[in-house]
Amino acid sequence: MGKIVALANQKGGVAKTTTAINLAASLSVLGKKVLLVDADPQANATSGLKFDINLPNLYDCMTGDKQAKEVIVQSPELKKLWVLPSSINLVGADTELANIENGHFIIKGILDSVKEDYDYVLIDCSPSLGYTTVNALVAADSVLIPVQPEYFALEGLSKLLNTIKLVKTKLNTRLEIEGFLITLYSNNRMHNQVVAEVKEYFSDRVYDTIIQRNIRIVEASSHGKPVILYDASAPGSSKYLALAKEFIKRNR
Repeated sequence: MGKIVALANQKGGVAKTTTAINLAASLSVLGKKVLLVDADPQANATSGLKFDINLPNLYDCMTGDKQAKEVIVQSPELKKLWVLPSSINLVGADTELANIENGHFIIKGILDSVKEDYDYVLIDCSPSLGYTTVNALVAADSVLIPVQPEYFALEGLSKLLNTIKLVKTKLNTRLEIEGFLITLYSNNRMHNQVVAEVKEYFSDRVYDTIIQRNIRIVEASSHGKPVILYDASAPGSSKYLALAKEFIKRNR
């Protein structure tokens, strides 16, 4: 049965979607069957893998118009990677879910129907702590939190951690923190100081792999490819591959 991991951080610009795409791709290259669920109405994980944002999508599953197996699409280049697309229609989901009985469990029901087909299910959450993100946390076994090594980025972590604690207490007792991933790192004094503080506070829950700033990762996204397919020799490719290996090791 596939492990469901939500990638979440309500602060935008921390490379959450970039990490979701590239971790999913790297895991698939290593032979794991991966489903990437795009639960962000911006649909960047969908378009970032060159899928049409007008395809049948997660919102259609949430409304009951489609089943997950009807809308999941396979990557043409990575045969062990599948995507459950998103669309702009998800913008209204927060309001709609609030009016549905047991609305917190909609995404869980969708993913429970397919998770046995995959080794890992990664959910790219929206950069908010709204109803849809809470839905993803209810569906997940764990949460991977990308952290930019900036002090302003750290300030918002307390809200996310409180939300995770509330979800674990009231809606999903199995929810754990998968780990904290340092992203957008540059080798300078401030970043090194923040990284040291994060490691001191969160200890072994911080991944050893650190994702550095790399222009090839940005270029890859604009071409609708994970960096490992765009430029396998780029530092970003080796870093995300190292992250995937560490992820697998931590989940043995």
